Amino acid sequence: MGLRNFVNTFGVLLLTVGGAESAHAQNAKLTVELNKFEDGENQSCQAFFLFRNNTEFTFEAFEMSLAILDKNGIIDRLLTIDAAPLNASRTSLKLFEVPEIACTDISEILMHEIGACRPQNGEEMDCFPLLELISRTSAKLVN
Repeated sequence: MGLRNFVNTFGVLLLTVGGAESAHAQNAKLTVELNKFEDGENQSCQAFFLFRNNTEFTFEAFEMSLAILDKNGIIDRLLTIDAAPLNASRTSLKLFEVPEIACTDISEILMHEIGACRPQNGEEMDCFPLLELISRTSAKLVN
């Protein structure tokens, strides 16, 4: 193989590998999973969230504003929760209390805003395109 063919082949391989990495970066998701509910004290509900960060970013800020809808689909309350830090390529468990509502009375949780989403040593960014929402409870988790 001549030098020119080697250089052309090597260049194609680099483009292929680079393209695969770009495709992986574009497909990398931050999965927010409402994993389970557990009754708390004083008619509260403990919500267990798993954050599966399959991105290349460690988030030093990740704050979500959630609307909690009751069993009739009416907004019961708004909550802001801080889930940071979220390490790159890791799964984190976070527990949040939803006060003064029984778990069985929650029909849906709407993530209506991400108040902060900032990678470590980076600028604030729009994290909605990275999100995948899943619920394993009786309540839906939507955006």
